[in-house]
Amino acid sequence: MKALLIVNPSSGGEKAQEYEQLAEEKLREAFSEVVVKHTEKEGDATRFASEAVAEFDSVFAMGGDGTVNEAVNGLAPHDKRPNFGFFPLGTVNDLARALAIPLDPKEAIESFAVDHTRKIDIGQVNQDYFTNVVAIGMIPAAINNVEVEEKTKLGKMAYFVSGLREVRKNESHPFEVTAENNGEKTTIAVESSTMIVGSSNTIGGFESLLPKASTDDGKLHLIYLKDTNLWETVKSVPELLKGVTESNDVLGYQTFDKAAIRLTDGATIETNVDGDPGPELPITVAVLPQHLTVYCGAEKAR
Repeated sequence: MKALLIVNPSSGGEKAQEYEQLAEEKLREAFSEVVVKHTEKEGDATRFASEAVAEFDSVFAMGGDGTVNEAVNGLAPHDKRPNFGFFPLGTVNDLARALAIPLDPKEAIESFAVDHTRKIDIGQVNQDYFTNVVAIGMIPAAINNVEVEEKTKLGKMAYFVSGLREVRKNESHPFEVTAENNGEKTTIAVESSTMIVGSSNTIGGFESLLPKASTDDGKLHLIYLKDTNLWETVKSVPELLKGVTESNDVLGYQTFDKAAIRLTDGATIETNVDGDPGPELPITVAVLPQHLTVYCGAEKAR
Protein backbone atom coordinates (compact mmCIF):
# COMPACT_ATOMS: atom_id res chain seq x y z
CA MET A 1 0.00 0.00 0.00
CA LYS A 2 1.48 3.31 -1.14
CA ALA A 3 0.52 6.82 -0.01
CA LEU A 4 1.40 10.23 -1.41
CA LEU A 5 1.53 13.19 0.98
CA ILE A 6 1.22 16.59 -0.75
CA VAL A 7 2.40 19.41 1.51
CA ASN A 8 1.86 23.13 1.07
CA PRO A 9 4.86 24.44 3.06
CA SER A 10 3.42 27.97 3.24
CA SER A 11 0.42 26.78 5.28
CA GLY A 12 0.53 26.46 9.04
CA GLY A 13 3.20 29.06 9.66
CA GLU A 14 6.48 28.05 11.20
CA LYS A 15 5.17 24.66 12.35
CA ALA A 16 4.47 23.31 8.85
CA GLN A 17 7.73 21.34 8.82
CA GLU A 18 7.01 19.84 12.23
CA TYR A 19 3.52 18.77 11.17
CA GLU A 20 4.87 17.28 7.96
CA GLN A 21 7.27 15.08 9.92
CA LEU A 22 4.48 13.96 12.28
CA ALA A 23 2.17 13.18 9.36
CA GLU A 24 4.79 11.19 7.51
CA GLU A 25 5.54 9.13 10.62
CA LYS A 26 1.84 8.49 11.19
CA LEU A 27 1.23 7.41 7.60
CA ARG A 28 4.19 5.03 7.70
CA GLU A 29 2.32 3.08 10.40
CA ALA A 30 -0.44 2.31 7.87
CA PHE A 31 1.34 2.29 4.50
CA SER A 32 4.35 0.34 3.32
CA GLU A 33 5.60 3.33 1.30
CA VAL A 34 5.04 7.08 1.79
CA VAL A 35 6.19 9.67 -0.74
CA VAL A 36 6.19 13.39 0.16
CA LYS A 37 5.94 16.20 -2.39
CA HIS A 38 5.96 19.95 -1.72
CA THR A 39 3.93 22.47 -3.68
CA GLU A 40 5.74 25.55 -4.96
CA LYS A 41 3.06 27.24 -7.05
CA GLU A 42 -0.63 27.19 -7.87
CA GLY A 43 -1.69 23.99 -9.59
CA ASP A 44 1.07 21.80 -8.16
CA ALA A 45 -1.27 19.87 -5.84
CA THR A 46 -3.64 19.15 -8.73
CA ARG A 47 -0.80 17.87 -10.89
CA PHE A 48 0.72 15.76 -8.11
CA ALA A 49 -2.65 14.16 -7.27
CA SER A 50 -3.49 13.46 -10.91
CA GLU A 51 -0.11 11.84 -11.53
CA ALA A 52 -0.56 9.70 -8.40
CA VAL A 53 -3.74 7.99 -9.60
CA ALA A 54 -2.00 5.15 -11.41
CA GLU A 55 0.59 4.44 -8.72
CA PHE A 56 -0.78 5.23 -5.26
CA ASP A 57 -3.56 3.72 -3.14
CA SER A 58 -4.14 6.92 -1.15
CA VAL A 59 -3.39 10.61 -1.62
CA PHE A 60 -3.13 13.03 1.31
CA ALA A 61 -2.98 16.83 1.31
CA MET A 62 -1.60 19.04 4.06
CA GLY A 63 -2.65 22.68 3.80
CA GLY A 64 -5.69 24.92 3.72
CA ASP A 65 -8.98 24.65 1.84
CA GLY A 66 -7.27 25.74 -1.39
CA THR A 67 -4.73 22.91 -1.22
CA VAL A 68 -7.49 20.40 -0.49
CA ASN A 69 -9.49 21.72 -3.45
CA GLU A 70 -6.48 21.44 -5.77
CA ALA A 71 -5.81 17.85 -4.74
CA VAL A 72 -9.46 16.88 -5.24
CA ASN A 73 -9.35 18.47 -8.70
CA GLY A 74 -6.46 16.15 -9.52
CA LEU A 75 -8.38 13.04 -8.44
CA ALA A 76 -11.99 13.74 -9.41
CA PRO A 77 -11.72 13.47 -13.23
CA HIS A 78 -10.35 9.92 -13.15
CA ASP A 79 -12.41 6.73 -13.33
CA LYS A 80 -10.19 5.04 -10.75
CA ARG A 81 -9.56 7.29 -7.77
CA PRO A 82 -7.29 6.64 -4.76
CA ASN A 83 -8.69 7.28 -1.30
CA PHE A 84 -8.20 10.87 -0.22
CA GLY A 85 -7.15 12.27 3.14
CA PHE A 86 -5.98 15.61 4.44
CA PHE A 87 -4.51 17.32 7.49
CA PRO A 88 -5.90 20.88 7.87
CA LEU A 89 -3.48 23.80 8.17
CA GLY A 90 -5.72 26.59 6.87
CA THR A 91 -7.81 29.40 8.34
CA VAL A 92 -11.33 28.00 7.86
CA ASN A 93 -10.96 24.27 7.07
CA ASP A 94 -14.59 23.69 6.08
CA LEU A 95 -14.28 20.11 4.85
CA ALA A 96 -12.44 19.13 8.02
CA ARG A 97 -15.35 20.50 10.07
CA ALA A 98 -17.89 18.61 7.95
CA LEU A 99 -15.95 15.34 8.33
CA ALA A 100 -15.26 15.67 12.08
CA ILE A 101 -11.51 15.93 11.54
CA PRO A 102 -9.85 17.87 14.39
CA LEU A 103 -8.88 21.41 13.39
CA ASP A 104 -5.68 21.24 15.40
CA PRO A 105 -3.13 19.75 12.97
CA LYS A 106 -1.40 17.63 15.58
CA GLU A 107 -4.71 16.18 16.78
CA ALA A 108 -5.80 15.55 13.20
CA ILE A 109 -2.62 13.60 12.52
CA GLU A 110 -2.74 11.63 15.77
CA SER A 111 -6.41 10.68 15.28
CA PHE A 112 -5.95 9.41 11.72
CA ALA A 113 -7.08 5.82 11.25
CA VAL A 114 -6.95 3.97 7.94
CA ASP A 115 -10.36 2.35 8.56
CA HIS A 116 -12.17 5.67 9.16
CA THR A 117 -13.54 6.31 5.68
CA ARG A 118 -16.75 7.39 3.95
CA LYS A 119 -17.84 8.25 0.43
CA ILE A 120 -18.63 11.93 -0.15
CA ASP A 121 -20.25 13.96 -2.90
CA ILE A 122 -18.10 16.20 -5.05
CA GLY A 123 -19.44 19.31 -6.74
CA GLN A 124 -18.54 20.32 -10.27
CA VAL A 125 -18.47 23.95 -11.42
CA ASN A 126 -18.00 24.18 -15.17
CA GLN A 127 -15.00 21.88 -15.80
CA ASP A 128 -13.57 22.10 -12.27
CA TYR A 129 -14.52 20.50 -8.96
CA PHE A 130 -15.26 21.62 -5.40
CA THR A 131 -15.78 19.94 -2.04
CA ASN A 132 -17.71 22.58 -0.18
CA VAL A 133 -19.01 25.81 -1.69
CA VAL A 134 -19.44 28.07 -4.68
CA ALA A 135 -20.29 31.59 -3.54
CA ILE A 136 -21.42 34.43 -5.80
CA GLY A 137 -21.66 38.15 -5.12
CA MET A 138 -21.05 39.98 -1.86
CA ILE A 139 -19.58 37.06 0.08
CA PRO A 140 -16.99 35.97 -2.50
CA ALA A 141 -16.04 39.61 -3.01
CA ALA A 142 -15.39 39.81 0.72
CA ILE A 143 -13.36 36.58 0.71
CA ASN A 144 -11.37 37.41 -2.41
CA ASN A 145 -10.41 40.82 -1.03
CA VAL A 146 -8.88 39.48 2.20
CA GLU A 147 -5.10 39.80 2.17
CA VAL A 148 -2.84 37.03 3.45
CA GLU A 149 -1.57 39.35 6.20
CA GLU A 150 -5.14 39.92 7.42
CA LYS A 151 -5.84 36.17 7.58
CA THR A 152 -2.61 35.60 9.50
CA LYS A 153 -3.43 38.35 12.03
CA LEU A 154 -7.22 37.95 12.40
CA GLY A 155 -7.94 34.37 11.32
CA LYS A 156 -11.61 33.77 10.46
CA MET A 157 -12.52 37.28 11.71
CA ALA A 158 -10.68 38.73 8.70
CA TYR A 159 -13.54 37.52 6.50
CA PHE A 160 -16.11 39.09 8.82
CA VAL A 161 -14.34 42.46 8.69
CA SER A 162 -14.11 42.31 4.91
CA GLY A 163 -17.76 41.30 4.76
CA LEU A 164 -18.79 44.43 6.61
CA ARG A 165 -16.97 46.50 3.98
CA GLU A 166 -18.85 44.72 1.20
CA VAL A 167 -22.26 45.07 2.92
CA ARG A 168 -21.90 48.84 2.86
CA LYS A 169 -21.52 48.72 -0.94
CA ASN A 170 -24.91 46.95 -1.19
CA GLU A 171 -24.68 45.72 -4.78
CA SER A 172 -27.53 43.41 -5.82
CA HIS A 173 -27.75 41.65 -9.18
CA PRO A 174 -30.49 40.10 -11.36
CA PHE A 175 -29.88 36.33 -11.40
CA GLU A 176 -31.57 33.59 -13.34
CA VAL A 177 -31.26 30.07 -11.93
CA THR A 178 -32.37 27.04 -13.93
CA ALA A 179 -32.27 24.08 -11.56
CA GLU A 180 -32.74 20.39 -12.37
CA ASN A 181 -34.02 17.75 -9.97
CA ASN A 182 -34.41 14.18 -11.20
CA GLY A 183 -34.78 15.43 -14.77
CA GLU A 184 -37.34 18.16 -13.96
CA LYS A 185 -36.25 21.75 -14.62
CA THR A 186 -37.45 24.92 -12.92
CA THR A 187 -36.30 28.48 -13.58
CA ILE A 188 -36.42 31.34 -11.09
CA ALA A 189 -35.49 35.01 -11.37
CA VAL A 190 -33.84 36.50 -8.29
CA GLU A 191 -32.60 39.94 -7.29
CA SER A 192 -29.85 39.34 -4.75
CA SER A 193 -26.46 40.44 -3.46
CA THR A 194 -25.36 36.91 -2.59
CA MET A 195 -25.86 33.33 -3.72
CA ILE A 196 -24.28 30.31 -2.04
CA VAL A 197 -24.18 26.77 -3.42
CA GLY A 198 -23.10 24.34 -0.71
CA SER A 199 -22.47 20.61 -0.57
CA SER A 200 -22.24 20.23 3.22
CA ASN A 201 -23.54 21.85 6.40
CA THR A 202 -20.35 23.86 6.96
CA ILE A 203 -19.60 27.04 5.01
CA GLY A 204 -17.08 29.73 5.91
CA GLY A 205 -16.43 28.12 9.28
CA PHE A 206 -20.12 28.24 10.27
CA GLU A 207 -21.04 24.65 11.02
CA SER A 208 -24.84 24.91 10.89
CA LEU A 209 -25.43 27.22 7.92
CA LEU A 210 -27.13 24.37 6.02
CA PRO A 211 -28.49 22.05 8.73
CA LYS A 212 -30.17 19.71 6.21
CA ALA A 213 -27.05 19.28 4.08
CA SER A 214 -24.51 16.48 4.43
CA THR A 215 -21.45 15.43 2.50
CA ASP A 216 -23.24 12.45 0.93
CA ASP A 217 -26.89 13.43 0.39
CA GLY A 218 -26.55 13.56 -3.40
CA LYS A 219 -27.74 17.16 -3.59
CA LEU A 220 -26.39 20.69 -3.82
CA HIS A 221 -28.02 23.34 -1.64
CA LEU A 222 -28.69 26.88 -2.85
CA ILE A 223 -29.18 29.84 -0.50
CA TYR A 224 -29.73 33.39 -1.69
CA LEU A 225 -30.46 36.66 0.05
CA LYS A 226 -33.66 38.43 -1.00
CA ASP A 227 -32.12 41.87 -0.81
CA THR A 228 -32.28 44.85 -3.14
CA ASN A 229 -31.13 47.51 -0.65
CA LEU A 230 -28.94 47.86 2.42
CA TRP A 231 -31.80 47.48 4.89
CA GLU A 232 -32.88 44.18 3.34
CA THR A 233 -29.27 42.95 3.42
CA VAL A 234 -28.96 43.85 7.10
CA LYS A 235 -32.14 41.87 7.83
CA SER A 236 -31.05 38.87 5.75
CA VAL A 237 -27.55 38.23 7.10
CA PRO A 238 -28.54 37.41 10.73
CA GLU A 239 -31.18 34.98 9.43
CA LEU A 240 -28.55 33.38 7.20
CA LEU A 241 -26.18 32.83 10.11
CA LYS A 242 -28.91 31.08 12.11
CA GLY A 243 -28.97 28.29 9.53
CA VAL A 244 -31.29 27.86 6.57
CA THR A 245 -33.73 24.96 6.11
CA GLU A 246 -36.42 26.59 3.95
CA SER A 247 -37.27 29.79 2.11
CA ASN A 248 -38.73 32.72 4.04
CA ASP A 249 -39.33 36.45 3.58
CA VAL A 250 -35.62 37.34 3.48
CA LEU A 251 -33.90 34.16 2.22
CA GLY A 252 -34.42 31.68 -0.60
CA TYR A 253 -33.49 28.01 -0.34
CA GLN A 254 -33.69 25.01 -2.67
CA THR A 255 -31.84 21.81 -3.50
CA PHE A 256 -30.92 20.45 -6.91
CA ASP A 257 -28.80 17.97 -8.86
CA LYS A 258 -27.64 20.48 -11.45
CA ALA A 259 -28.14 24.20 -12.10
CA ALA A 260 -27.18 26.93 -14.53
CA ILE A 261 -26.70 30.37 -12.98
CA ARG A 262 -26.37 33.57 -14.97
CA LEU A 263 -26.95 37.31 -14.78
CA THR A 264 -29.78 38.63 -16.94
CA ASP A 265 -28.29 42.10 -17.40
CA GLY A 266 -25.25 40.86 -19.35
CA ALA A 267 -22.81 41.86 -16.62
CA THR A 268 -20.05 39.69 -15.15
CA ILE A 269 -19.51 38.84 -11.51
CA GLU A 270 -16.85 36.87 -9.68
CA THR A 271 -17.34 33.63 -7.79
CA ASN A 272 -15.38 32.02 -4.98
CA VAL A 273 -14.82 28.26 -5.00
CA ASP A 274 -13.73 26.57 -1.76
CA GLY A 275 -12.13 29.80 -0.55
CA ASP A 276 -10.30 30.80 -3.74
CA PRO A 277 -11.36 32.95 -6.73
CA GLY A 278 -13.43 30.96 -9.23
CA PRO A 279 -14.92 31.46 -12.69
CA GLU A 280 -17.11 34.41 -13.64
CA LEU A 281 -20.80 33.88 -14.41
CA PRO A 282 -22.45 32.22 -16.23
CA ILE A 283 -21.67 28.89 -14.57
CA THR A 284 -23.08 25.38 -14.42
CA VAL A 285 -22.88 23.49 -11.12
CA ALA A 286 -23.67 19.82 -10.57
CA VAL A 287 -23.28 17.15 -7.91
CA LEU A 288 -21.29 13.93 -8.37
CA PRO A 289 -22.86 11.67 -5.73
CA GLN A 290 -20.47 9.76 -3.45
CA HIS A 291 -17.68 10.34 -5.94
CA LEU A 292 -14.70 10.17 -3.59
CA THR A 293 -13.73 7.94 -0.67
CA VAL A 294 -12.17 10.08 2.06
CA TYR A 295 -10.55 9.50 5.42
CA CYS A 296 -12.60 11.18 8.14
CA GLY A 297 -13.10 11.52 11.86
CA ALA A 298 -14.32 8.48 13.82
CA GLU A 299 -17.88 9.78 14.26
CA LYS A 300 -18.32 10.23 10.49
CA ALA A 301 -16.86 6.88 9.42
CA ARG A 302 -19.07 4.37 7.59
